[in-house]
Amino acid sequence: MEREERQERQGMLYAISAYLIWGLLPIYWKFLHHISAEEILANRIFWSFWFMFVLLLATGNLRALKREGLTLQKNKKRLAALVAASLLITGNWFLYIWAVNSNQIVEASLGYYINPLVSVLLGVVVLKETLSRAQIVSFILALIGVMIITISYGNFPWIAFTLALSFGLYGLVKKMLQVDAAIGLTLETLVTMPIALIYITYLFINGTSVLFSGDIQIDLLLIGAGAATALPLLFFAKGAQRIPLYMMGFLQYIAPTIMLILGVLVYQEAFTFIDFISFFFIWSGLTLFSVSRSKWYVKRVQRNAM
Repeated sequence: MEREERQERQGMLYAISAYLIWGLLPIYWKFLHHISAEEILANRIFWSFWFMFVLLLATGNLRALKREGLTLQKNKKRLAALVAASLLITGNWFLYIWAVNSNQIVEASLGYYINPLVSVLLGVVVLKETLSRAQIVSFILALIGVMIITISYGNFPWIAFTLALSFGLYGLVKKMLQVDAAIGLTLETLVTMPIALIYITYLFINGTSVLFSGDIQIDLLLIGAGAATALPLLFFAKGAQRIPLYMMGFLQYIAPTIMLILGVLVYQEAFTFIDFISFFFIWSGLTLFSVSRSKWYVKRVQRNAM
C-alpha cells in the first residue's frame, strides 16, 4: 500500500506540473500568432520527436526505445493503439492552433473545461472506475457549470467538444497502452514526424518557410516548441499511469483556470456575470471533490497504520 500511495503522490505531482505548463502556454503561442497553424503544427511534431530522442540518448534509453518498437511490431493491437494516440494528439494540436489563429480562443478554452468531464465519463464507463457519492455530486456541479457556459455561447461549440473528446480519448489510450512515458511519446511523435518533415521541406522548397528565414527569435521559439510540447505531455503520461483517470480529469481544470486568469488579468479579455456563475459551479465541484478525496486518503492511511 505504501508503494501505491507513493506512486499516487508522484502521479499527482506529474499531472499538476503538466497542467501548469499547459495553462501558461498561451503566453508562448502569442509570440507565434502570425505563423500558419500548419507550419506551427509541423514544427511542434518535428522538434518534439528530436527533443525526446535526445532525452532518451542522454538517459541511455535508446535500447529500450528499440526494444519497445520491435515489441509493438509484433503486437498489432498495441501498435494500433500507439498510432491512435499519435493521431488523436496531432488532431488536437492542429484544431487548437487553428482555433487560436481564427480568433476562437473562447470556444477553445471551453473545450479544456469540458475535457475533464469527458475523462471522468471514460474512466467510469470504459475502465469501470468508481466514484463516491460526494464525487458524483462534485461531477454534477462541474457539469452544470460547463452546461451554463455552453448554453450561453449560443450554438453548439463543435471546436470545444472536438478538443475535449480528442484529448479525453488520448488520455484513455495512454492509460490502457501502459508504455513508458518517454518512450511512448517518442514513438507517438515518430509516427507523424515524417509527414511533418515532408511539409517543412515543401515550405523550404517554395520559399515560404518561416523557420530559418532570418528571425533568430522566431527560429528559437519554433525549435523550442518541441520542448514546450513534449514536457507537459511527458508529465501527463507519467501522471496518467499512476493515478485514476477521473482524478486526472478533475486536476485538468488547473490549465483552463490559469488560461482564464491570463485572459482576464493579462490580456484584458471580458469576464461576464454568466462566466462568474459558471465558474462558481465548477469550483464548487472541484472543492467538494478535493475534500472528499482528502478524507478518503486520510482514512486509508489510518487503516494502514492499524
